Amino acid sequence: MCKTLRVSASGYYGWQGRPVCKRQQANTTLAAKIREAFVASDETYGMPRIRAELLDAGVVASRKRIARLMRQGHMRVSAADAATW
Repeated sequence: MCKTLRVSASGYYGWQGRPVCKRQQANTTLAAKIREAFVASDETYGMPRIRAELLDAGVVASRKRIARLMRQGHMRVSAADAATW
């Protein structure tokens, strides 16, 4: 497999044993908070409202980061919910 991927065996095993980086840990925690706010809104809040909810709770994150984590978590407002505004 290492030949196919063109990596050294020591590099592969080094990567495999490495702990998760701090940014990834923070993203996982933030994604859970975003999911919590999204579900609490009956899945009707988009990025701007989710960000406002997080700011009220004292969690600071950029618009782009929240939007990216929402996309990655498949958290989207359905078209039917968006049309009822």
